[in-house]
Amino acid sequence: MQIELVPVTRDEKEILANLLEKYNFEFSQYDNRDVNKLGLYGYDYLDCYWTENSRWAYFINVDGKLAGFIMVNDYPEAEEKTDYSLSEFFILYKYRRLGVGRFAVKKIFGMFKGKWQLKRHPKNISSVFFWDNVINEYTQGKYKLIKSYPGSAYEDGTLGDIFFFET
Repeated sequence: MQIELVPVTRDEKEILANLLEKYNFEFSQYDNRDVNKLGLYGYDYLDCYWTENSRWAYFINVDGKLAGFIMVNDYPEAEEKTDYSLSEFFILYKYRRLGVGRFAVKKIFGMFKGKWQLKRHPKNISSVFFWDNVINEYTQGKYKLIKSYPGSAYEDGTLGDIFFFET
């Protein structure tokens, strides 16, 4: 299995927007978000990934097929100073539990060296398990996790858990 991270070009923005809809639909079970009047979730910052230097979006491809995306920025969720934040991460069901997500995350951490923060929704149990394992493995246990971080509320009011670590 060949896994690649491929930068999303402006011409591929619609493809990313389509995948973001699938991601937001799935995530709405945790944050209770509603669709807009067009029946879409939308993504307010999508255009910013081609107009700002501090945002990066990548498709995750497996054997040449689209398997998900990973998005990075330097806008912190928490007050603690960091260089990067994992803003969005999504793997299509077909490619889950095959090591695709683990590979993609480790690759992105290697591409963006520095201090990171990563926010997760505590109700997303599979995500909690995934991030606990991947970040512990990648950092060899050298990270800080603050659960229910003040000021990090999701749409449903749940406070996010935030990891802090270095790559």
